Amino acid sequence: MHYVKALLLKWVMVTAILWIVLGGFFGVSFINIFTIGVLVTGISYLVGDLLILSRSENWVATIADFVLTFAIVWLVGAMLFAPIVPLATASFMSALIVAIGEMFFHGYMMKAVLPDHSGDQHHPSQHHKGQVQTEFGEEMDPRPTRLHRK
Repeated sequence: MHYVKALLLKWVMVTAILWIVLGGFFGVSFINIFTIGVLVTGISYLVGDLLILSRSENWVATIADFVLTFAIVWLVGAMLFAPIVPLATASFMSALIVAIGEMFFHGYMMKAVLPDHSGDQHHPSQHHKGQVQTEFGEEMDPRPTRLHRK
């Protein structure tokens, strides 16, 4: 259930950002924004969040989400947008603001969806790599002591 909630949250965030950027600055229709929002959400959730974020750190997944968003807006926009829309600028602005939102979304993902996420979670034997634990104790001599001589 956490996966579905995270996916819906991501879709709302991405679509709202695209609506503000593409609709507000470039006059792109909502149906085109909706289409791109679904594509960006689905692809970046599978690749950026479930695949990359679960195996690496926030910044790596954020860069991946930036690249994916830029590419999807550029490619799909080339097919859907009016020729007067500057694709490079629209794609860059969309990707940049989505990536900023993704930094926060990844925090949510690591807490709610991927709670076992840590830098080396996939290698539990390496949690103490290089660390040695030593136990100190008093030794007991099994031979009886000779305190009194007769």
